[in-house]
Amino acid sequence: MSPPRRKERGLVRPYVVTDGRAHPTRNTLDLVTLVMAMTDRPLAGLSPEKRRLMDLCRGGALSVAEVAGHLDLAISVTKVLLSDLIDSGHITARAPVPRAELPQAQLLQEVLDGLRARL
Repeated sequence: MSPPRRKERGLVRPYVVTDGRAHPTRNTLDLVTLVMAMTDRPLAGLSPEKRRLMDLCRGGALSVAEVAGHLDLAISVTKVLLSDLIDSGHITARAPVPRAELPQAQLLQEVLDGLRARL
């Protein structure tokens, strides 16, 4: 039985892709942060990885996790590249819409009791 085929990785190491940085310039990127490419920004001078990222994000809003998955990059590398592109104005990011907080049962009971008392 032959060994399972491993997916070929690029020869460029993550620290080369991120210019030796392990942390993004901003700590606001979460896995579900949505990113979109600005279509009016030139791509000249961007690394191949940043160009691929821009091409992917021009299709609409994607989460950081989706970008990392599509580009087959580690989340940490993706965050560094995205933060660079946000700093240069190529990418915009926004936090996802927070989940609506459900009211506590006690509060609902008090409202119900108040309404019954008035009727």
